Amino acid sequence: MKIIDVKTHVLSTPLDEPFAFSMGWVKKRGTMIVELITDEGITGWGESLCHGLQPPEIAETIVQAALKPIIVGQDPFDVDVLWERMYNLTRPFGQKGAVPNAISAVDIAIWDCLGRATGKPVHKLLGGAYRSEVRPYATGFYRVEDKKYPEAAVEEAKMHRSKGFTAMKLKTGFGVEEDIRYIWGVREGIGPDIRLMLDANHAYNVSSARKILKAVEDADIYWFEEPISPEDIDGYRELKNLTNIYLAAGENEFTKIGFREWISKRAVDILQPDLCSAGGFTECRKISALAQAWHMTLIPHVWASGIGLAASLQFLATVPPAPLALNPIEPMLEYDQSSHPFRQDLIFNAINMENGMVKIPTGPGLGVEINREVIERYEVKR
Repeated sequence: MKIIDVKTHVLSTPLDEPFAFSMGWVKKRGTMIVELITDEGITGWGESLCHGLQPPEIAETIVQAALKPIIVGQDPFDVDVLWERMYNLTRPFGQKGAVPNAISAVDIAIWDCLGRATGKPVHKLLGGAYRSEVRPYATGFYRVEDKKYPEAAVEEAKMHRSKGFTAMKLKTGFGVEEDIRYIWGVREGIGPDIRLMLDANHAYNVSSARKILKAVEDADIYWFEEPISPEDIDGYRELKNLTNIYLAAGENEFTKIGFREWISKRAVDILQPDLCSAGGFTECRKISALAQAWHMTLIPHVWASGIGLAASLQFLATVPPAPLALNPIEPMLEYDQSSHPFRQDLIFNAINMENGMVKIPTGPGLGVEINREVIERYEVKR
């Protein structure tokens, strides 16, 4: 089997109700999808993470100009070799950021292709599943104009709880005093039984983050995600163990090389590589192996369309508990609940929460089928 073509699809649509996080306002949702085609008529699909303010056209250009010439004509079963070629040939201009994003989409598409060719879900090809379902946590709680906080967040939390969520992640990073008031307001409004996490999207420096950690220590917060810049590893080490709140980061780190220092220095309690950003299945399973060797917890970051969601579930199935025990600490699924017009429609609504859990797809490849009508509806025409 040979790869004969790599197509890219940029999807984008404006939001009826824009929302804000610590870095700015998100006015549209977009993504870059890879469609990999083989000479046997098998097609694989992958997705590149596009943050709220990231133009998906960047990843598309990288795939078409830099990656496609490397993999067309090659055997997709040489997936590890192809990954190393893509990374090494783009190393001078792309060790972090948009280039690994693009490599991730291609790699996911290759693994989807392999799964479809063998009739196996990707998690079987990666060594099997530690679990058949995973506990999700609701990501949302972005700021919307003309709403009052924390009251609006309490109402959102109650809505998520009514759907069956038992864990939720609050967007913070709107000012130290504002965040402290907000976090306590949500905790008091929702009660003690919901697991709460915080995500500041690197809005603070060490001093400010320290103040927040100390002020909300008794609010029973599970983790504080990206309180400071991802470049400040020593800052994370300063913040770690100041309180009983776990420290988490990793969505803005890439490849096993990038995670090596985070892991060897034990800079955080929870590592959060994003499958659609850090290098796809090929690289994230190596990051997972490094984390396992250092007995560190890995809970992937997920913020994607249905393709990235399905791929992340395949990866989550393979993440070993750290450590493997009678009652292990299991990873969770970040289940984005913010506005996204084509997230579920793209995969025919194939992934849903039932009884507070999300099942790992067991079909070939990513385990879902792609709705081409949705691609046609939202694809940017040029």
